[in-house]
Amino acid sequence: MSSNAVIIGPLSRSAIELPFYTCRVPAGFPSPAQDHMDQPLSLDELMDVDAPHTYLVQASGDSMIGMGIFDGDLMVVNRKLDPVPGNIVIASLNGEVCVKRLTKRGDQFVLESANPKYQARFIMEGDEFEVWGVVTGSLRRFHHG
Repeated sequence: MSSNAVIIGPLSRSAIELPFYTCRVPAGFPSPAQDHMDQPLSLDELMDVDAPHTYLVQASGDSMIGMGIFDGDLMVVNRKLDPVPGNIVIASLNGEVCVKRLTKRGDQFVLESANPKYQARFIMEGDEFEVWGVVTGSLRRFHHG
């Protein structure tokens, strides 16, 4: 299992609020969105930032594309949440950091990719395993520069 997560760092609260528009924007001709502005929205609220328990991790590779997490995406991770089966987690398994879906088969925990190219990894007795946080969201940039 190769590492597929790069820890970026912790997030802190921000006082910046952005305008939030209630209309859906068609992927065609622009519309006068100013008429539909509802209220300011904080990215902290939108991304459920629970500083100082929240940090960013950059995804690397294609093992989670089935969950909508692509190479280069920034994942918002909360280390305060208790992981439960079904959560996407940042974990360390035998010294390798990864992002996987935590599942349970019988009494055994399993780390599963969201890409059929990769096999599930069963957590075996003697493995060094630790969950570093639960992924609560992700961000993707389309324009660089």
